[in-house]
Amino acid sequence: MITMGAPDDNGENLATTEGRPPEGMEIRVVDADGKQLPYGVDGEVRLRGEAVCQGYLDPVQSAAAFDDDGFLITGDLGHLKATGHLVLTGRAKDIIIRKGENISAKEIEDLLHQHPGVGDAAVVGLPDPERGERVCAVVEQRSGAAELTLQELTAYLRGEGLSTYKLPEQLEIVDALPRNDTLRKVLKYKLRERYSA
Repeated sequence: MITMGAPDDNGENLATTEGRPPEGMEIRVVDADGKQLPYGVDGEVRLRGEAVCQGYLDPVQSAAAFDDDGFLITGDLGHLKATGHLVLTGRAKDIIIRKGENISAKEIEDLLHQHPGVGDAAVVGLPDPERGERVCAVVEQRSGAAELTLQELTAYLRGEGLSTYKLPEQLEIVDALPRNDTLRKVLKYKLRERYSA
């Protein structure tokens, strides 16, 4: 048990956070240098406590998985609220770096899922010689919806408050996103392979 909701949580915390850590569990949010960040600032989530494994059989893997203070490096991104509630915002591997700016694929996906013509969406970073990476939105449209254009999509995202530097530069419409068989998770590596050319 890493976090949990509680009877005294308000509706907002129950709906928008992962809850608070129980007794015996510590959560730390750090920057790229491992420095602890203040409440409300996104960084990498690290865990230490009774529910966290002690390590791997391979000492090299254990050394890579834990920091010097014994916190597990989760690869999750998020922040802690002043109340101790954890908010997850993405995965470290799901960050697109364009011109030195970090862009959360999840932030864009969450907005795309609210678009009335979008059935499902995935956002990936594709190699770009000038920018490092470019933002590509891959969209399954709802049945009967008019075909989306990049211009319409970016106008919608701007209207929802997305910063200009985060806007997709490429839009691909697909019948179905590639998924694995067990959890039906979108296989983003396949999208990167398909559209990198």
